[in-house]
Amino acid sequence: MVHLFKIDDVFSAVDTNSGSVHILDEITYDLLQDECFRTEEELNKLLNKYSKEEIDEAIGEIEELIKNGMLYTEPVNVNKHIKTAVKALCLNVAHDCNLKCDYCFASQGNFGGTPCLMPFEVGKKALDFLVANSGNRINLEVDFFGGEPLMNFDVVKQLVHYGRSIEKEHNKHFRFTTTTNGVLLDDDKIDFINENMDNVVLSLDGRKEVNDRMRKTINNQGSYDIIVEKFKKLVEKRKDKSYFARGTFTAYNLDFSEDVKHMHELGFKSISVEPVVTEPTEPYALLDKHIDKLKSEYENLARYFVEANKNKENGFDFFHFFIDFDNGPCLYKRSIGCGAGVEYLAVTPEGDFYPCHQFVGDERFIIGNVDNGIVKKEICNGFGCVTVNSKEKCRNCWAKYYCSGGCHANAFNFNGTIKEPYSVGCELEKKRVECAIYIKAKQQQNME
Repeated sequence: MVHLFKIDDVFSAVDTNSGSVHILDEITYDLLQDECFRTEEELNKLLNKYSKEEIDEAIGEIEELIKNGMLYTEPVNVNKHIKTAVKALCLNVAHDCNLKCDYCFASQGNFGGTPCLMPFEVGKKALDFLVANSGNRINLEVDFFGGEPLMNFDVVKQLVHYGRSIEKEHNKHFRFTTTTNGVLLDDDKIDFINENMDNVVLSLDGRKEVNDRMRKTINNQGSYDIIVEKFKKLVEKRKDKSYFARGTFTAYNLDFSEDVKHMHELGFKSISVEPVVTEPTEPYALLDKHIDKLKSEYENLARYFVEANKNKENGFDFFHFFIDFDNGPCLYKRSIGCGAGVEYLAVTPEGDFYPCHQFVGDERFIIGNVDNGIVKKEICNGFGCVTVNSKEKCRNCWAKYYCSGGCHANAFNFNGTIKEPYSVGCELEKKRVECAIYIKAKQQQNME
């Protein structure tokens, strides 16, 4: 399976099964279109554009790539079972929030239930469970999430200290992260986060008018002016440690590249802006009719990214454009996705386990709890056996080993099954991969 595409002056081919990415000249691109290099009749049509010598030379290069297993490679059977262990927890330390964002998948923080905070004892049991069920893994991931986790910051601090106290005994290392809307940030919290969190996600949607339309306070005011300076202070004091300024774009800001630019202009060097996922009846939902515009916008963003990063001092990272084409995960790992329900679990304030934070609140997906461990292994097994090659719509998709089948929760919420991917998300993911390849090609051109 070979995917061809063109952005500006960059002609590219992706060989799905080998993972090979090729930057082409125009003649090779034309020869690969509909595999016309294999057909005499199609080749004769190209004689109006290229000489026979040019065509013969390009065909020779194509045949060499095929011979070396870098083009038109056969599928590899990756439907094997590898024993896995739990490596990451999302601790929902607060089912409550001090914002009421219109698009919040967590029902303004309470996940459709009664607002509550996680007691330390529940979090402690969750960390003990992770240690006991992580096999020989040393590095373990724990994300403090919500709602707004800073509303339960004393417990966050207690859990970090507890985690550190048991690392040496069990030969483990916790990588703590948190996501915050920034409203409650102060100097003490900033210092603790910067000292103890390996990564922090700062929720900001971009331009003031865009952010404040969706991310409102409880008294219906915009949050931009409350949080931006706090975020800038946190990032300045964070120095070289990882973070993301993370936004959501909707049908109200289809020109979302302008929001990325704004965040960059504010001084943020690590940015992620994600498409909203919501019921199609919502006025801000992204629909099929928006896809062409959004693809064009990703290309605009890719061009801006290339220009901005010509100067390292002015450069920035965009989460969806960072793809390691040389040293990424193995093919098996790329076929199974995020590990929800198998390697990754979410924990509620009451101590219930869910396959991931986006399933929280749907009691059909409770798979256990901190007291009894995993009790519904059939649900976990259901997640563990779903791969890109077991999904009909993924099996023949050129990008399947880049997206790994997409988000299970989005698939279930839109199609009632984790085996059928969310179509809008698929289209946008494919465009992001194309843009990442375009960026790498342009950066190589700039180095020559």
